[in-house]
Amino acid sequence: MLRLYRSAGALAELYGYAYVETAILEPTELFTATSGESSDVVRKEKYTFEDRSGRSLTLRPEGTAPAMRAYLAKVHELPPLFKAYYIEPEWRYGRPQAGRLREFRVFGVEVIGTPDPGGDVEVIALADSYLRARGLSRFNLRINSIGDERCRPAYGEELSAYLEANRDRLVDEHRIRFQENPLRVLDCMDEGCVAVSSGAPKISDRLCDPCREHFAGVRSGLEGESVPHVLDPTLVRGLDYYTRTAFEFGSDELSPGQRTVCGGGRYDGLAEAMGASPTPGVGFGMGLDRVMLAQDGEGVAEAVDGVPRCFVVAVGEAAREWASRVVRTLRASGISAASGFEPRPLKAQLRMAGRSGAGFAAIVGEKEAGAGTVTLRRLSDGQQEELRLNDAAAWIHSQSETPA
Repeated sequence: MLRLYRSAGALAELYGYAYVETAILEPTELFTATSGESSDVVRKEKYTFEDRSGRSLTLRPEGTAPAMRAYLAKVHELPPLFKAYYIEPEWRYGRPQAGRLREFRVFGVEVIGTPDPGGDVEVIALADSYLRARGLSRFNLRINSIGDERCRPAYGEELSAYLEANRDRLVDEHRIRFQENPLRVLDCMDEGCVAVSSGAPKISDRLCDPCREHFAGVRSGLEGESVPHVLDPTLVRGLDYYTRTAFEFGSDELSPGQRTVCGGGRYDGLAEAMGASPTPGVGFGMGLDRVMLAQDGEGVAEAVDGVPRCFVVAVGEAAREWASRVVRTLRASGISAASGFEPRPLKAQLRMAGRSGAGFAAIVGEKEAGAGTVTLRRLSDGQQEELRLNDAAAWIHSQSETPA
């Protein structure tokens, strides 16, 4: 998991995103006011309790609203275009199962301050790049536009009338509550709701001109970035603050109900829901636990964290002080190095080197200690060379750990 964290941070910073860290506990109203009272996050999944002062607090169930809150608190100190990323644990209540944990890890990015479709394109391209860099290939990207405050109300009325006519085919929960937010039916995975959704009117056919132009800009931009995608007219996101672009990356290696590894979209109305001035934004949240499951399904192995690149072997008591200096020198040169703490025979230490996962062993005996040298051995094929200590790091940097 640490490898996923590091690669996520490195990629986000390559794209010009700054790290942001928000509170684990937030006031409950932050989520009820922004996610929507009828959303599953608010109604079913949040961990909420009162503190000693009687304040209602909630464990962070998603990252976008806290990131926007943090931005608004410092807005006068930040640039007009704010690009942030976070890697954090989040919590949602539910029955634990493969791909759905009560505590899970999320890599998220947010672009706040621009309504331009280029922002949508960048965050989607970043997510696509991250998944491909993790060795994944059996996934797809679905996108849709869910309109905005100009075109969505009329569509909502049309959809409500359609759902009313098909009420008996809906799962019990939506049969009772679909009027609160009819778009939630489109997000339901129940077979009956899926069948109803397939025949529902499509918002992509009912967008106003600005939303249609924005969505065309997103799709054109994705084509320019060579990011393959498919239009899914039933795709919506489960939180009320989304507008216009909605997207999901799904893995073919995960079960149908848990196949989404990354989801996001545009949320131009979120700041207003918090009582602030209109502030456009777009971003995504990626479930790193599901990324790991997808990697397992595709047989992709991440490099193991904490593996030294070089294991230093000291042969004889007289060489131990020199071996310690070798370890310090390699580390100072940016090469991870380790050694045993107790004196052992050469063969035993070489076995330790192999089991550590190191690619190289630096062998130091009395001869090397006296000459100021080190014998470097590539463990994959036994190739070795005796070099002066000052040249050892450069030799390791120049070597492949797997012979050609």
